[in-house]
Amino acid sequence: MPGIVIVGVQWGDEGKGKATDLLGDRTDWVVKFNGGNNAGHTVVIGDEKYALHLLPSGILSPGVNAVIGNGVVVDLEVLFYELEALTARGVDTSRLRISANAHVITQYHRTLDKVTERFLGKRQIGTTGRGIGPAYADKINRVGIRVQDLFDENILRQKVEGALDQKNHLLVKVFNRRSITVDEIVEDLLSYAERLRPLVCDTGLLLNEALTAGDVVVFEGGQATMLDVDHGTYPFVTSSSATAGGAATGSGVGPNRLDRIVGIVKAYTTRVGSGPFPTELFDENGEWLRSRGFEFGTTTGRPRRVGWYDAPITRYATRINGITDLVLTKLDILTGLERIPVCVAYDVDGERFEEVPVNQTDFHHAKPILEYFPGWTQDISSARTFDELPPEAQNYVLALERLSGTRISVIGVGAARDAVIVRHDLID
Repeated sequence: MPGIVIVGVQWGDEGKGKATDLLGDRTDWVVKFNGGNNAGHTVVIGDEKYALHLLPSGILSPGVNAVIGNGVVVDLEVLFYELEALTARGVDTSRLRISANAHVITQYHRTLDKVTERFLGKRQIGTTGRGIGPAYADKINRVGIRVQDLFDENILRQKVEGALDQKNHLLVKVFNRRSITVDEIVEDLLSYAERLRPLVCDTGLLLNEALTAGDVVVFEGGQATMLDVDHGTYPFVTSSSATAGGAATGSGVGPNRLDRIVGIVKAYTTRVGSGPFPTELFDENGEWLRSRGFEFGTTTGRPRRVGWYDAPITRYATRINGITDLVLTKLDILTGLERIPVCVAYDVDGERFEEVPVNQTDFHHAKPILEYFPGWTQDISSARTFDELPPEAQNYVLALERLSGTRISVIGVGAARDAVIVRHDLID
């Protein structure tokens, strides 16, 4: 099974980096196919903790080829900052390759992101302000800058001029900001060109050749299903395709080459930014989960919104992505609870919904219908087989599996790299 897609099931921060790292020893390639540096993966290796924002987490595994695909928007300053930081810590980054068709985040994208969000006032989406959305908007409007453009100064200058013609009117006349000159943008982008050149290639061709050769290729999604621009809680979503379908369009391989779809889901639920969240907690339970799970954004440091496990969301993500296996993370965080609530359906103005409502207004008004399961007090961080878990923890996992619509193949029981229970192999 050479093509494996890893996607988040909820609103991100589920621990996708841990799942990619779990496959590391048997993985030949890891591909980031969407998003930019607006999300983060935290990977713990021994006593070392690595927080990655733009780079695929597979770059930390020796011998693995890391790819930034065409579906990613690249902030070059962040790219080289991360590469230099990893090199300084002894990580070999020489195997990184970047798609010539990936789009570049510029200074004006970051500026527009921040001023537009402030301009929205109460209607703010909760973006990271890193220019992701405006860069994707330019891509769709066909005025974007691609990585390959940095190697032709004339083309680059023409494209920047075209992009700034409209944007400067917006910045000056609507947002009361200074105009941005073509020269400052071109000069900034060209400063990265020679460092970038050895990393750039036709990554779609490279990946197809790898799959044909029988290599194991892992496609690592940023953000998560409920943040997908088409299938998430629109408009409170990211600007890219964060579902399994995005792995094909964002990397240049056909969908028939994707053999297994692995969904990553927390044993509870978190979300960053605005938008509906039916199981959100505003009481001491929420504070307890946030503190115990250290639920603060890897990229922004913002406190995450927290809530109980939402089974309808997992069923929805399973259906949308075609998930074959679930990786359940942070089960250990629930240790100490006398009983654990799980959302099994929604109440919307007195009507019961077994599935995620298609109408966004209904989802905004959805109240969780909870089922309660006995908790456990034993430390489970050293468990390495399912039978080593307390009976209550086993029953909780089995209940989530029954409610979620697909098998739970891996269970995370701690932050350490090896703190996992493998029930079903993700490759065989």
